[in-house]
Amino acid sequence: MIDVEVVKMTAEHIDDVMVIEKLSFSTPWSRDAFVEEISNNKFARYLCARANGKVIGYAGFWKVCDEGHITNIAVHPEFRKNKVGSILMERLLDAAVKEGVTAVTLEVRKSNIAAQNLYKKFGFKVAGIRKGYYADNGEDALIMWKYFT
Repeated sequence: MIDVEVVKMTAEHIDDVMVIEKLSFSTPWSRDAFVEEISNNKFARYLCARANGKVIGYAGFWKVCDEGHITNIAVHPEFRKNKVGSILMERLLDAAVKEGVTAVTLEVRKSNIAAQNLYKKFGFKVAGIRKGYYADNGEDALIMWKYFT
């Protein structure tokens, strides 16, 4: 197991985040999107997992009223299967609860079984399907929810 530190995402983390984003997603977010999220989006909360000072994963959610919407979670491929995703999810959910969130939702590719298993481990349940949600290939997304109350 590696020693992981979780910190609030700042502009200094963006270069490492972009590497992970491009390695993890077929339609990655832009640098500008992340800068906007951490600088100007009052609803956004983002965390980074670091090992030896280098970002190896990140996660974020939007807090809207009393709900949270997980926007993304990704771990550098070299650090997957080291509990980094679990650590990030635990810290993200803790942050949501501290802010008064009563339920959290996310979308996940129907084919992404590893991510679904992570979410189920934290109590998320499938609540619906968004047909053709992913623009790159038209894949469906599962809508998952976790309720705290």
